[in-house]
Amino acid sequence: MSTLVLASTSRYRAELLARLRLAFDCAKPEVDETPLRGEAPRALAVRLARAKAMAVAAQHPGAWIIGSDQVAELDGRPLGKPGSRNAASAQLAAMSGREVAFHTAVCVAGAGMQREACNLTRVAFRRLRPEEIERYVDAELPLDCAGSFKCEGLGITLFEAIHSQDPTALVGLPLIATAGLLREAGFTLP
Repeated sequence: MSTLVLASTSRYRAELLARLRLAFDCAKPEVDETPLRGEAPRALAVRLARAKAMAVAAQHPGAWIIGSDQVAELDGRPLGKPGSRNAASAQLAAMSGREVAFHTAVCVAGAGMQREACNLTRVAFRRLRPEEIERYVDAELPLDCAGSFKCEGLGITLFEAIHSQDPTALVGLPLIATAGLLREAGFTLP
């Protein structure tokens, strides 16, 4: 089987992909993640997953590449990674008591094939008091996470419910879809 490369330096995605027990390398995709004018959050996630896969494919001819991206959506607009403590607190305050959509896309490319999938996860946030938000941000510093939380950690306490067909999607890589795309590419799973 050909080399498999994850087009990401995200430790969260690497930890998820490792669950499939396939050998893989990681490579950083050089992709501008700026949304296009009027681009819907789901379309943005799919475009970025594809762009990441294709950027790394250009550097690794003959390999199979997995690109993935996640975009949080509130009121029809994408929420990016906060990058700062203040931005994380503001995002969590805006999501308090509301339902937020998370679009997690994956693209598998190689041998002239390119396939994509996108998972929709809806997260119902409970009403969060300002002091809860501050304690949470101080505890986990979720500055590199879409939506300003880590659901695999203490962030789970911020929710009332998670609605998804794939519980791994919210962490950053929809493994059910990824496994299906890899099987289409000829990988044996399990």
